[in-house]
Amino acid sequence: MSDKQKTLKQEFTLKGKGLHTGKEVVMTIKPAPVNTGFVFVRVDLEGQPTIEADATYVTSTERGTVLEKKGVKIHTCEHVLAALTGMDLDNAYIELNSSEPPIMDGSSKYFVQAIEDVGIIEQDANREYFIIKEIISYTDPETGSEITALPSDHFEVTTMVDFGTKVLGTQNATMKSIEEFKTDFANARTFSFLHELENLLDSGLIKGGDINNAIVYVDKELSPKTLDKLKQVFNQPEVSVRPNGILDNVTLYYPNEAARHKLLDVIGDLTLVGVRLKAKIIATKPGHHCNTQFAKKLNKLYKLFKRKNIPEIDLYKEPVYDIKDIMRMLPHRPPFLLVDKIMEVDEKHIIGVKNVTINEPFFVGHFPNEPVMPGVLQIEAMAQTGGIFVLENVDDPQNYSTYLIKLDNVKHKRKVIPGDTLIFKIDLLEPIRRGIVHMQGYGYCNGQMVVEAEMMAQVVKTKE
Repeated sequence: MSDKQKTLKQEFTLKGKGLHTGKEVVMTIKPAPVNTGFVFVRVDLEGQPTIEADATYVTSTERGTVLEKKGVKIHTCEHVLAALTGMDLDNAYIELNSSEPPIMDGSSKYFVQAIEDVGIIEQDANREYFIIKEIISYTDPETGSEITALPSDHFEVTTMVDFGTKVLGTQNATMKSIEEFKTDFANARTFSFLHELENLLDSGLIKGGDINNAIVYVDKELSPKTLDKLKQVFNQPEVSVRPNGILDNVTLYYPNEAARHKLLDVIGDLTLVGVRLKAKIIATKPGHHCNTQFAKKLNKLYKLFKRKNIPEIDLYKEPVYDIKDIMRMLPHRPPFLLVDKIMEVDEKHIIGVKNVTINEPFFVGHFPNEPVMPGVLQIEAMAQTGGIFVLENVDDPQNYSTYLIKLDNVKHKRKVIPGDTLIFKIDLLEPIRRGIVHMQGYGYCNGQMVVEAEMMAQVVKTKE
């Protein structure tokens, strides 16, 4: 799959009823520039206010996910967001003339079809990912719902549904890759239990519902009074229960359609993290509250991660330069060679790695009872990484050396000890002129910045 951002080739419009408001809604989804994300636009209100698809704007999860910004709301946003993410899009404007997208048939099917009809284009910008590197979870103490993110090299989701009812039983569903969404999950419709349906009707909700856009599991006896109410609401002369415990006029697409729809909801709600995930998501008894609380947690972690500017690298992939390559470029040799491999390098930056072990000779005296890597050697390792960055563009690096001539704004924030892995990121601050290189270096360890410094170096030819 491409790692370029994507948007629509052209806009499209869909019309229908809002599930809870019952109002006719016109929704137009339009292409958007890179790094826009998904943005709702209320074209029916003065100034056409916008609400970004961001977990920080979630204010309610009662029968759907509600976003609110400066008093402006978007209800039941999860199905359209699931379609956009499930179709591998990154940027779009979602214009609405009401507070709620059309419910259509209670799934994402019609949104997906419309996206397919207008087409998708790649954009001139790479995607960002939040790569989950350790187990992150959230548990709702009231419901027992739990959602967990595990490390994975792509986005996959498993949902396990158990409402403690015989009519629905226990179900599960798994999406191994986002490519499966369109064919296996987009048409899974929303569902409700009969007792919930009665409560919603009594509360004046689901005015846009009919028997064709929600699966109703009958978990209680149908009294004559309830039957009459359902006939009136669904505008049907007769309402009955199928042998599988579902109200009539609906045939299940899958035996586990409820679990598939819950998976659809998880995808829509996790779109609110605001960045693509590389993670295996396991959701047990998922609901919008649990989903969005988890999305808020991931959103905060990602924003903290971004503020720290920690490089996203896979330490297990093949390096750009291994230790043999480095020794061909630098004159340093053990025990003073302090870079083990180079993971990334281009014309503006380089990322290097130093594995700190107890076998480092400086730990003998620094300090015998509390081994700590000297700060000056952290700077030296960073400078050596910068030296590789400079010499990488020289045809015969063995005939040149890079000498550190100036340091500014040096800060040591945390100690580095045996067992740590130091990741250095060096950015070029200005073009190299007359052999003078101006760089900004950062060192990270265990997800924290440990050292930073502004460095100036000179490249000198050592052999004719």
